Amino acid sequence: MGYTEGIQDAIVRGDWPRVLQEGMAWARELAEGSRNDPRPQFALNVAHLIRGEFGEAFKAHSLSLQEADDIEQVRAWCDAMRHAHPDRANVQLVAGLFLAQSGQSEQSVDRYKEAIRLDPRSAYPHYFLAQIHERANRPEMAIKEYREAVKLDPTYAPARTNLGVIYQDQGQLEMAVPHYREVIKLNPNDPVAHANLACALAEQGKVEPALLAYKEALRLSPRDAELHFALGGLYEAKSRADLAMKEYREALDADPNFSPAETAIGWMHLNKGRKEEAMEAFNRALKANPKDSRAYLGVGRVYLQRGKRELAMENYTQALKLEQDPEKKSRIMNDLFKEGTTWDV
Repeated sequence: MGYTEGIQDAIVRGDWPRVLQEGMAWARELAEGSRNDPRPQFALNVAHLIRGEFGEAFKAHSLSLQEADDIEQVRAWCDAMRHAHPDRANVQLVAGLFLAQSGQSEQSVDRYKEAIRLDPRSAYPHYFLAQIHERANRPEMAIKEYREAVKLDPTYAPARTNLGVIYQDQGQLEMAVPHYREVIKLNPNDPVAHANLACALAEQGKVEPALLAYKEALRLSPRDAELHFALGGLYEAKSRADLAMKEYREALDADPNFSPAETAIGWMHLNKGRKEEAMEAFNRALKANPKDSRAYLGVGRVYLQRGKRELAMENYTQALKLEQDPEKKSRIMNDLFKEGTTWDV
């Protein structure tokens, strides 16, 4: 049995580990022969998506569904599978994943619904259908499908994670936290699960449990700049400037171009009256990310304190243009009003 037949057979049976195994073997064989075929990478993309391994899925996607010729070759393969097995739920599921991964998200909905009709017990089509609803800004429909996926398979961690995230985005923290805790029970060594829990607890104002959750996430992933930055922000909120500064510097040690940490350090210096150090940090932040609105705001504040009003207003204007958060934009305007400056932006 060749690779195409082996992968097709595994898809029909829902043997996703076998899909992964066959796809890897096929990809290795092609690499050794310097031949190009997007199908093994698409098989890997599908298997990784099913398993919730999104980093690996993205890598496979970039090697299978970027070029128009590759997309057409994978489309023909998926169409052939559907023609051969029109009544198999997993074949419809894979067809839906192809459509969703090749820029045809709304067209994938029918394939997912057909997969649900053919196999009402499978959590996977509900999970991927929920993702389409979420991307289309239909949160209530997404929640409904994620909940159904979790009901069908309470151990399916990706569905629990996404359900927790969407509840959190909707401000329903009391609904999000239990799902994050369940994910941790399923995957106790997953740093993202601990980070999600920490973020939700922090938003609930439960600072000490949030600190513990962030520390556990960092124990599992000590070189994660975003985790160090989040923990630093929590320490800063607790007025523990020493620990906050330590975490911001740890974030930069992990990723020297992580501009949010430089910006946070700049504001800490500025709040202590250390204008030179603040300006240096803000400039480093803008070098790493020229669209950092808070860094421009900080530069503007330094210039204002130095009496360089024109330069200050230039940077305030840039901050206003780049800031996307309406509440933060309003705060910048309020600062300008306090300085006696008003204009249309």
